[in-house]
Amino acid sequence: MIAFLLMMIAPAVVAAEGQWAALRQGRTCEAASKSVGAAYKDRPPARASISFDSGGPRHGQFAVRLSRLPRPDATVMLYVGDQPFLLMTRAGMAWSRGPGQEQAIIAAMRKSGGMRVEARSLGDGRIVDRYVLDGAPLAIDAAAACAAALANH
Repeated sequence: MIAFLLMMIAPAVVAAEGQWAALRQGRTCEAASKSVGAAYKDRPPARASISFDSGGPRHGQFAVRLSRLPRPDATVMLYVGDQPFLLMTRAGMAWSRGPGQEQAIIAAMRKSGGMRVEARSLGDGRIVDRYVLDGAPLAIDAAAACAAALANH
């Protein structure tokens, strides 16, 4: 029973390449990567993902956990190459604003070598979390295929 519960909690690796991996957890599959910056001892590392639900509402939703907490009124910006995207935010997380933006983010990720997320921190410093996009296209495709396969079962 415990092994079964652990399998339900821990994500399974579907595919991996470069700095990205496609993961399956329950009925959700995602392409994910940790930032290349330093991690803080009191927080989990910054992490970006593209999520797909099998039969659910997410079909390429971009989400990011910031390396530090932003100010409550902070704007969180994603830059994929030189292309900016304004994200929705709550606490230390930020998300894409809908299907049109999600498609544009994924298209930009396929053409660019890197991305960064920027915001102002609680102490009025800058948060800049950087990501390498090596392996992102494969991980995104694998996560989308994973969710589609789960929806068909």
